[in-house]
Amino acid sequence: MDKIGLYIHWPYCARICPYCDFNIYKNKADTETPLVQAILLDMHYWREMSGPRNLVSIHFGGGTPSLLSAANLQKTIETAQELWSPSSDLEIGLEANPKDITEKALAAWCDAGIERLSVGVQSFDDSALQFLGRDHDGQTAKRALELATNIIPRVSADLIYGFTNQTPNMLQNDLQIVLDSGVSHISTYQLTIEQKTAFGQAEKRGINKAVGSDTSADLFEQVIATLTASGFNQYEVSNFAKKNAQSRHNLLYWQGGDYAGIGPGAHGRLTVDGKRRATIAALKPKDYIASVNSKGHGMAEQETLSPKSWAEEYVLMGMRILGGISLARYGQISGNTLPAETIRQYEKSGLLKKTEDQLSATPKGRMVLDTLCHELLSY
Repeated sequence: MDKIGLYIHWPYCARICPYCDFNIYKNKADTETPLVQAILLDMHYWREMSGPRNLVSIHFGGGTPSLLSAANLQKTIETAQELWSPSSDLEIGLEANPKDITEKALAAWCDAGIERLSVGVQSFDDSALQFLGRDHDGQTAKRALELATNIIPRVSADLIYGFTNQTPNMLQNDLQIVLDSGVSHISTYQLTIEQKTAFGQAEKRGINKAVGSDTSADLFEQVIATLTASGFNQYEVSNFAKKNAQSRHNLLYWQGGDYAGIGPGAHGRLTVDGKRRATIAALKPKDYIASVNSKGHGMAEQETLSPKSWAEEYVLMGMRILGGISLARYGQISGNTLPAETIRQYEKSGLLKKTEDQLSATPKGRMVLDTLCHELLSY
């Protein structure tokens, strides 16, 4: 059976962060039950579309899915494993806010089936957390990781870099604390300013929230040097892992696999009979619920990708990871080949590495990956 992953988007947050451009809404009472019911129904529709598959991952993202009750997490996980055949190493991950992490919550999540926790730390510096609009402090973040690493088998921590007034010393302190915590996976994200966010509006008024590109590049090089020296492998541009601790769900995205996108605003990809379909669920929770109740599914948009669009997506996603892409797979999808002369030129300049069927970016190439991909696809 072909592999499939399951992404479930829980759109509610206790607080809306000023930099966040995800499909999120302020948490309200009495929102959980109708949305969970719609998600379960939507999963049945996706099973009809996909046919029997080997379920390799379930990921609860958001928003703040750690706001979901453990009972509903368990119900969703059990339903997924009834609909698809769970793989022997099924990854079941939950994104969590540090404030939601308690011994009681962790025990309940374990009982529900969660075996990987992604903790939205962002920083351990109280002034930075206040600047980023977070609802926790550094001590709460430290305690959350301490509790999580003692109870959950695999724990990942998210950090943000590149915000105004962040110094190399501040970043180094954050990196050292997260390394000392014992997590096996670290995601580091450059602060990017999205127009519709509060930070985006502030930038329009001339209030800088992010550092310049040169400073950000220096901070990123500091991240890479520190984490790789501590035994973490940069297996994707922004993601670092100890041995065998990579996110299997995210690898499914980057390697061009199939995943059901369920919940308000969730994106999905499904390949059936050699054709790849891209889907987007209705954005607003009330519209998503209404769509599921009236049509049996929550999709607002569906598109069968052209071979060119599918191949471009395969390159843009696949070149982000250490292993890169399969040139034969690219040819299968596109009916074409990538420009050999362009590849040779970038091999000579130390930006690309080609070994038989694999094409990947070197560490130097990853720093200019957008440009590299644009050149590869300009034929």
